[in-house]
Amino acid sequence: MTQTLLHQILDYANRADPYPIYKELRKTPVHHEGDGPYVVSTYYEIRSLLHDPRISSDARNLASNAADPLASEAPAEESTLPPGFLKLDPPEHDRLRRMTNRPFGPPHSPHRVDGMRGELRDIVTGLIDSIGDPERIDLVEQFSYPFPVTVICRLLGIPREDEARFHVWADTLAASLDPDPDADTVGKGKDAQDARMQLGMYLAGLIEERRKNPGDDMLSQLATAKGDDGPMTTMELLSTAALLLIAGHETTVNLITNGMLTLLRNPDVLQRLRADPRLAVPIVEELLRFEPPVQLVPQRTTLADVEVRGVTIPKGAALWLVLASGNRDPRRFDDPDRFDPDRPDIQHLGLGSGIHSCFGAPLARLETQFALAELARRLENPRLLEDPPPYRQNAVLRGPRHLHLACDGIRP
Repeated sequence: MTQTLLHQILDYANRADPYPIYKELRKTPVHHEGDGPYVVSTYYEIRSLLHDPRISSDARNLASNAADPLASEAPAEESTLPPGFLKLDPPEHDRLRRMTNRPFGPPHSPHRVDGMRGELRDIVTGLIDSIGDPERIDLVEQFSYPFPVTVICRLLGIPREDEARFHVWADTLAASLDPDPDADTVGKGKDAQDARMQLGMYLAGLIEERRKNPGDDMLSQLATAKGDDGPMTTMELLSTAALLLIAGHETTVNLITNGMLTLLRNPDVLQRLRADPRLAVPIVEELLRFEPPVQLVPQRTTLADVEVRGVTIPKGAALWLVLASGNRDPRRFDDPDRFDPDRPDIQHLGLGSGIHSCFGAPLARLETQFALAELARRLENPRLLEDPPPYRQNAVLRGPRHLHLACDGIRP
């Protein structure tokens, strides 16, 4: 029996290279199968819908007869918490995002991310120094996984002595986002629920402490905010912290890992980066187009009938926006299946667009630039031990579960 295109996207057998499926999908820019979601796969249409106020991010607006088979694969917070702003519409989304941005970025905190450069460099250096055997490196386990969660700990102001506990919770929650047909789903779900509860209790205690004795970290500033929007409630703070931890961490892990994999498949670019670390900036932008860490945006809903390329998507329908397909749309990008950091115009969809564009984009970019530049500089003659590597099950947050490398040595 021939698989439908949606089943092919979800089929793990295609995880290492979904791009031929996306090419087929683009032949029908608005694809619909039975009672499933409407799937939009072309660049200009996706970009337009990301800016369309008739498209809702709030799953409560999904019609009862609509089905989204990827509902379980998107980042989730503890069900007892209110939704994070990623899953809300205006005006609730705007208020929470605005409040979260005050201690994070311009105009109120223009130096928050840039001021972390020294700390990012130190974390990257420490992780590379601790790699050990250069003939058997798992880049995910030893570098690209611990790096972003350590950064989030420092950003939020988690005490250094508690970072190890935070890592364990992050590991467990990340595993819960990665469906495994061979795993004990009941046990896995309980582990994730326990981790969320422990994380929530820990953060609740830390929030109360920061309200009494605030520091200059982001959690303190969120806990004591007195702007025009008023303070966040404790529950809103917990949801926001969980969102920053899970959604932000997972995308950066994939971006770094996909980035190193792509560089090893393009040794000429890797050599150029080794000679000129400044090339990391356009490399990361092209990576966000070529191998985006978030492949598609599920769980969107139409608030009214919406016409796209002559197809009417009815009110209350489930909607998928396949960002990775739009990023390789030949109507928008010349030779889209070629990795080319010298592209003069890389207006990709890798970090979304519109009001739900990636909140942590400035930090994710900087982390990945530091990571890839230092890996290129310090690993002598790096090479893949298996290609393709084993991928995670997740069709949304796509990236290798392991990336096994060998190199001749590690430079100081």
